[in-house]
Amino acid sequence: MHIIDMRSDTVTKPTPAMRQAMYDAEVGDDVLGDDPTVQRLEELAAARRGKEAGLFVVSGTRGNLICLLT
Repeated sequence: MHIIDMRSDTVTKPTPAMRQAMYDAEVGDDVLGDDPTVQRLEELAAARRGKEAGLFVVSGTRGNLICLLT
C-alpha cells in the first residue's frame, strides 16, 4: 500500500509540472485587483454559486469572520 502524507502542504513537494505551472503563471497583487488568477477564481466561484461576485480569502477563519460581519 502506498501512503499519502496529507498533514500539511509544508511537507509535500511539487511535481515538475506543478513547478512549471507556477513559473508560467501570470502574477499580480491580488489586494490591488491585479492578479488574473485570483480574478478568475473569484469569477468562477461566483458563477458556480449564481452570485454577483466572489471573494478569495486566505483562511476559513477569515471567511467565517467576514460572513459574520456582513
